[in-house]
Amino acid sequence: MQPRRADGVREALEQMIVTGELTNGERLDETSLAERFGCSRTPLREAFQSLAASGLLDLVPHRGAFVRHPGLTDMVEMFEVMAELEAYCGRLAARRVSAADLAALRETVIACEDAAAASDHDRYYAENERFHHLIYAASGNGFLAEQARQLHRRLKPFRRLQLRVRGRLDQSLAEHRAILAALEAGDANAVSEALRGHIAVQGGKFNDLMASYKSSHLNAGK
Repeated sequence: MQPRRADGVREALEQMIVTGELTNGERLDETSLAERFGCSRTPLREAFQSLAASGLLDLVPHRGAFVRHPGLTDMVEMFEVMAELEAYCGRLAARRVSAADLAALRETVIACEDAAAASDHDRYYAENERFHHLIYAASGNGFLAEQARQLHRRLKPFRRLQLRVRGRLDQSLAEHRAILAALEAGDANAVSEALRGHIAVQGGKFNDLMASYKSSHLNAGK
């Protein structure tokens, strides 16, 4: 129960940081946050450790936890690496994916379709995350899968933000369908290219993500 509580607190704090509700350099007050989330300080401190590992908090001994807003350059560089990790996972998965893996991936696509139809961004993201983690596992390379999962966790709040850009939910869903079709066909090149394009923040997606990130922080400051 306790780890799940810490995960919920971490996700809430992630969104508060990414949307600018918590400002850059702000010191987090454990007492007020524990009251806000209705939890003890233990899950709160676990969440702080996780956020520090993601680069969203600086933990200063004897002083506390301070908010750290990632720079746009850092964010884009991480997305570039994420796109290549996912492309490689997909390339390996196209050769190694099992019938059970494909069945599970089809289930996530159907669940994403239902969430998109209901405009339920949170449920869509949960199924989207499951979709990607299934591909990491299907790569058959445990080390690669763990590296992909670690960076995925670090980029999670920004991937969630990206899905809230107008029209992105339907676009993401179409990309999932294309990735699944390429996996079913065993086309390693097609899977790799589809995943790279799905993750990379370039062109219009780059402009949309940057605009959303800047806008959320500007609105929070008003």
